[in-house]
Amino acid sequence: MGSGKNIKFALCEVLQFAGLGVPIFVVMQRFASIMWRIRHAATPSGDANTTYWLIVASSVAYVTTIALLAWVPMKYMIFKKRKFLTGRKKWRPVALAYVILSTLPCFGVLIASSEVQISNRLQYDTFTELPVSLVLFSLIFMDITERIRHCRLTGQANQLDRDADIPSSVLTNMQPVGPVGPVVPAAATASQVAADQAQNGASAGPAPGTGTVPVPRPEANGAVPGLPGHQAGQSGGHLPGQPAGQLAGQLSISATSRLPTYTLPRPLRFLCASDARADVFVDGFMFWFDTVEMVRMASHPGVYYSGWVFPIYIFSYLSVLRVIVMPGSPLLPTLGVALQDLPFLFVRMALIAMFGFVTPLLYLFKNLLVSLAFIYFNFMTKLRVFNTQRMF
Repeated sequence: MGSGKNIKFALCEVLQFAGLGVPIFVVMQRFASIMWRIRHAATPSGDANTTYWLIVASSVAYVTTIALLAWVPMKYMIFKKRKFLTGRKKWRPVALAYVILSTLPCFGVLIASSEVQISNRLQYDTFTELPVSLVLFSLIFMDITERIRHCRLTGQANQLDRDADIPSSVLTNMQPVGPVGPVVPAAATASQVAADQAQNGASAGPAPGTGTVPVPRPEANGAVPGLPGHQAGQSGGHLPGQPAGQLAGQLSISATSRLPTYTLPRPLRFLCASDARADVFVDGFMFWFDTVEMVRMASHPGVYYSGWVFPIYIFSYLSVLRVIVMPGSPLLPTLGVALQDLPFLFVRMALIAMFGFVTPLLYLFKNLLVSLAFIYFNFMTKLRVFNTQRMF
């Protein structure tokens, strides 16, 4: 068992460090080739190889420096359970290191490559598919590795794996709540409960001579006998001697308990296979599709050799910052709209107006509808004109 954990630990660390350094090496090598062509075209008799190898050597020196000064010390403090790193309930230090040390330099080199080619009036390389397939893939893979590394990779997933170790950044974890009913306080006597039920309109009291109090069951419409529905749900009414928060928790019904459940015949039940560890991979890629499409749009020649490459990579990098927040955090919806959907909406509208349909309209509609739905349901419905039950 110990050797298996050590192998998994070493594998995760090697893959994460490879995802940190490989994108930098590849992007810098492509930038070095661009500089070699520019120097060779300007002075054919000059030594263009010197410029090429200086850039490649600088990438090796950069990765070595950040590994010794930032990556290794951070990992050491995490494994030594330093409180300001291991107590990370709202942010992820490994994701922050990736975004600052790897993604930011790669995006900076991509912008510099565009400006160098524009200033020299040459068009050698638009970095087609490179940012999408490598730079962002390393970031996606880091996110998946961080969320799955604490789970066992063999056997079936237990409840702990489903609920705690691999939280989702897209889906909301909802659990059904059992049948609700009033809970009798431990300190209350039978006579006190009987008086309370009679006062609230209860139809039945304690059975004579038994000394026990029957607990009323919920009615078909979800109301609890002895407890007015409107008072309990709106005015905050509750049983005497029972905290209002406890009653509210008992009366809250999860959305999943109202959803219909589907079962397949026994020969086809193997099609209902579901594992939270496999869902992490789907969730990880779904979280990044909009950013991936935005960065892919920058590789279009008309866009890459224009000034629009700046807002594309800047706003794409801002949307990447969402990975620093823990999955399942209540800040993710707000950050998603503020850092992704609203900026992407205006950028896509401007690009379509200037360059035509360089991006699918599906993503434009997605940014528009998500932004409008977030603003309407979170802010406008709180206004008095929308806060009424007489409309729709």
